[in-house]
Amino acid sequence: MSALGLSRGRMALLFSVMLVAAAGNTAMQSLLPAIGRVLAVPDLWVALAFSLSAILWVAAAPYWARRADRRGRRALMRLGLYGFISSMLICGGALAAGLAGQLGAVAVFAIFILGRGLYGALGSASPAAVQAYVAARTDGTQRVNALAVIASSFGLGTIIGPALAPAFIFPPLGLSAPLIVFAGIGAAVLALLILRLPDDTPKNPARGSIVSYPSIGGADASMPGESDAPAPLRWRDARVRPWLMAGIVGGHGQAVILTVIGFLVIDRLALPPDHAQQWIAIVLIVGALATLLAQWWLIPQLSLSPGRLVVWGSVVAAGGSAITGMAESVYGITIGYALASLGFGLFRPGFTSGASLAVDLHEQNAVAGMVTSVNGLAYIAAPAIGVGLYMVSWPAPFIATAMLMLGLAWWAMVTPSPSDRAG
Repeated sequence: MSALGLSRGRMALLFSVMLVAAAGNTAMQSLLPAIGRVLAVPDLWVALAFSLSAILWVAAAPYWARRADRRGRRALMRLGLYGFISSMLICGGALAAGLAGQLGAVAVFAIFILGRGLYGALGSASPAAVQAYVAARTDGTQRVNALAVIASSFGLGTIIGPALAPAFIFPPLGLSAPLIVFAGIGAAVLALLILRLPDDTPKNPARGSIVSYPSIGGADASMPGESDAPAPLRWRDARVRPWLMAGIVGGHGQAVILTVIGFLVIDRLALPPDHAQQWIAIVLIVGALATLLAQWWLIPQLSLSPGRLVVWGSVVAAGGSAITGMAESVYGITIGYALASLGFGLFRPGFTSGASLAVDLHEQNAVAGMVTSVNGLAYIAAPAIGVGLYMVSWPAPFIATAMLMLGLAWWAMVTPSPSDRAG
């Protein structure tokens, strides 16, 4: 037994289940702009691929979280991995057929979008089941530490996914190769799960958690609450409404620049999409590292209140977004995107912790579900908005995001609840 209350081998396996879901999805996100350009489909179709997966994830996650409250959590982990593997194989196979000239671009992307939808519908089963499995087999400090380790796998996945994607591009599969490779990695984790993870009797009851949609630069996975049932809490509750509004606005800003950053790198460098992929990966990795720097080091060092994190995070994100949009070189884009990611890395914990601190202990499950929904809602409309602005002008979505975040910072300063409640 490790200090986390579970054997090291079992913890490593559970960590891997979470990691492969996050890394595979963020690798896919980093590849989507290049895939769209290679297939010569409208950029708006790429936004649709982003959005459909997020919509289905947000819709399905509460259902899988409720199912994880009962027995059969290992079966739910398997189901989530089946969805991940199937999605990657469907998308990779369709893309490979398209690159070989065996399918038309429209058919390829239609199948691709359906494959992404399969991941959205089934993928959230695994994280909810993993967290419920851990919570049911640990106590006290061990539970907190074990869940923190499990949740951090999503943050690590945002780095590993985009970093590995270019390394897996090889002939004759080209851009489809990373998808097939990640399907193979998922299959290996699934085999180990079936062979090595016992579905033994849990020590404690534990509720499943509604887990955020995994995205580049997104938050770590949420952790299950302790209460047996969510307390009634309305979205219009004056205690949480300002925090949720801040999360919706800031989340849309982050989702906009995430959707179009790959297109910007391709267009600014004027390179073939598959050749530009390594630069896209570098930009995304640096941004993810900046996010983790903010969350793991800066926030503990600065000791800012949630309201101040929202204000300063929004200001920094606005500056980074503007620099990114106006940059002419990949180095300028990288610096700007890193600065924007740093700002969002300050902003997200600000609004999530603010919402949590605003309510009582028995309402924590309810507010956690609201925060998770806010994180997913941003990826429903924002990708289409971002691509629409990008089609008007390359800098437009970045300048719009900068203005949005500056407006949010001003609103947070003049509205008592976000800044004064924790100030």
